[in-house]
Amino acid sequence: MLRSTLLKLSVSPGFAHWVTSNPTTRRMARRFVAGETLDEAIIAARACNSQGMYTSLDYLGENVATVADAQRARDSYLQIFDRIAEERLHANVSCKLTQLGLDLSADFCEGLLLSIVERAAGYENFLRVDMEGSNYTQRTIDIVKRVRARNPAVGTVIQSYLYRSEKDVQELLSYGCRIRLCKGAYKESDDVAFARKKDVDGNYVRLMHMLLPSGFYHAIATHDPRMVAQTIRFAATKQISKDDFEFQMLYGVRTDLQRQLVKDGYRLRIYIPYGRDWFPYFMRRLAERPANLAFFARNFLRP
Repeated sequence: MLRSTLLKLSVSPGFAHWVTSNPTTRRMARRFVAGETLDEAIIAARACNSQGMYTSLDYLGENVATVADAQRARDSYLQIFDRIAEERLHANVSCKLTQLGLDLSADFCEGLLLSIVERAAGYENFLRVDMEGSNYTQRTIDIVKRVRARNPAVGTVIQSYLYRSEKDVQELLSYGCRIRLCKGAYKESDDVAFARKKDVDGNYVRLMHMLLPSGFYHAIATHDPRMVAQTIRFAATKQISKDDFEFQMLYGVRTDLQRQLVKDGYRLRIYIPYGRDWFPYFMRRLAERPANLAFFARNFLRP
């Protein structure tokens, strides 16, 4: 019930204005968001690299309303790849298709995405297309497949809470697509998604078992120590090298587990979001883990 309430609030304009204009909540958001500028994100990425962690930079934003806004987002992503190369960072980039105009036109969005992927390939880098709510799943997969057919420097994300994900993994693997596996952070109905955590976790493990032996370099994105442990055991059983996959975690979440994985010799990539449009992302982080909400409450109620 609490998670559902928080996800509803994440799309409330009035609540968004209150949160983003409140100095206390803005300060707390910095636990999960590197800042509002690319320079701040670069500083965070450099700090992660110095600790032996790779990074993925994400310019926050979604559901743009105009062509001009989508083009500005495209230009921002081109700039991110330029800065990564200039700074010689161990980093790639993540983006959302609704930020590139998917709500306006699939063809227009695909063209913008292709231009970003081509910039990534020019630097021998990689773009990850984030997955959004289930209303966008099929369109996202279709666009990624078409763009990947022209340039392989792109992959996407699969969410284990969706019933359809096993079929989607099979299809994407047939295209040689690199996948980030996560549990999913959007509010979904029982018609399309598992309602019980037990079932989401069970599907996560099944999909991980499909991904790791596939011969492609995938990302296992989780902060759940049980999912991490099961991945490590499965990889060892199948003699899958630590260099053949990576774990991924969010900036500011489970830093203790992040350090332990690096110490144990596993590849770890930290997802670093930045930008002024941080409210929806911040609310989803509060909704997905009780520890995050407890952090919010402790800091907000502090005298």
